[in-house]
Amino acid sequence: MRGLTALALVVVAYTLVASKLDRWWITGAMVFVAAGATLGPGGLDVLPFSLANETVLTITELTLALLLFSDASTVRLQAVEGDAGLPRRLLFVGLPLTVTAGALLARLMFPEVGWAAAALIATILAPTDVALGLAVVTNKAVPARIRRALNVESGLNDGIATPLVTLFIAMVAAEEDLGDTAWGLEAVKQIGLAIVAAVVVGYLGGKLLALADERGWTSAVSEQIAILALGLLAYQGAVMAGGNGFIAAFAGGILFGAATRQRLAESVQFTETLGLSGSFVVWSIFGALFVGELLTRGLSAQPVIYALLSLTVIRMVPVAVALIGTQLRPATVAFMGWFGPRGLASVVFTLLALEEIERSGGGSMLVETVTWTILLSVVLHGISASPLAARYGASIARAGTVPETAPAVEPQIRLHDLAGRHGPQGQQARVPT
Repeated sequence: MRGLTALALVVVAYTLVASKLDRWWITGAMVFVAAGATLGPGGLDVLPFSLANETVLTITELTLALLLFSDASTVRLQAVEGDAGLPRRLLFVGLPLTVTAGALLARLMFPEVGWAAAALIATILAPTDVALGLAVVTNKAVPARIRRALNVESGLNDGIATPLVTLFIAMVAAEEDLGDTAWGLEAVKQIGLAIVAAVVVGYLGGKLLALADERGWTSAVSEQIAILALGLLAYQGAVMAGGNGFIAAFAGGILFGAATRQRLAESVQFTETLGLSGSFVVWSIFGALFVGELLTRGLSAQPVIYALLSLTVIRMVPVAVALIGTQLRPATVAFMGWFGPRGLASVVFTLLALEEIERSGGGSMLVETVTWTILLSVVLHGISASPLAARYGASIARAGTVPETAPAVEPQIRLHDLAGRHGPQGQQARVPT
């Protein structure tokens, strides 16, 4: 209880000075990772967190599930008519190229882990979290269409990556169990059952809630509770049926948004807020279980090198390829390539992988590599977001009329969004609806 009390005090202290810390380029993710590392087993050892603790795994998984459901239910590519090409390029060209390049690099640097584990490392680190670079989506000097493209990419790529994570986890588990040859069928089964749960809960639940709303049977509070319950039900229903809960939550959110035509977007904020509250704990878990241990043992050069390449070349080159033909300035391509932070989804995917893979050999290398990448991202993207956004915005202002400044609807940033999306520092500016 001492550890939880100390963590609660950190939460209170942070909320009192969040805006001040932001001006000093100190993000919420930095604060809670540091708190976890200090209070965890590698520090004061007062936090009751361990990889064997089912409560820890439940908190992390439900946090991502709620955020996947709420993000997917409100982010609409069709709402950025005329600009949808940028996020589509990032999601359907940049993301696959990032996974491919990351897997090739991992296989080259860690030949002992095998192709499946190399692909798993790359996929875990592919999703971005704009949470760690808040200034990029709040600084209006950055063109609206650039902010929106990065925002939509961040909101959707973790859900798109989830089936691949599921597939590669099954492949790695099969490699460890040489007698298991049904990994493909198992992965397909998990994905299929997840889609069924998404349709039943997300679409049918959304239709029922929309009908009740139209007839005046609901209240503002009951709608908020209903959406939360649907998000949890999509996840847990899929898990109980043997499917993948994250895929169900993401697909369920998309179908819920379609069924309700985004008319209940404001009520989704309650679910987002609970997801935010869980993210405080998840970052602390990451600090306690991964960062604290990492910093108390000998430094291995390979994971650090991979982490640096993952944050730069492995992300920036695919983005540059994806943006060929858009006529965006080189500075813009570099800016969008750099701001691909690795955040909450990567943390949860790592914990999910460790549930299925023995923490030895390749598993240990996976944890060390992913931890260094996320940790460096938290620090480097956190401290660089504000100054680079200001500098980039100033360069665009001097450039005059360029494709980046083409007419675009401003992304709507609600008061709720200033409190956070995938992390504590305000992290998901909304796509216009």
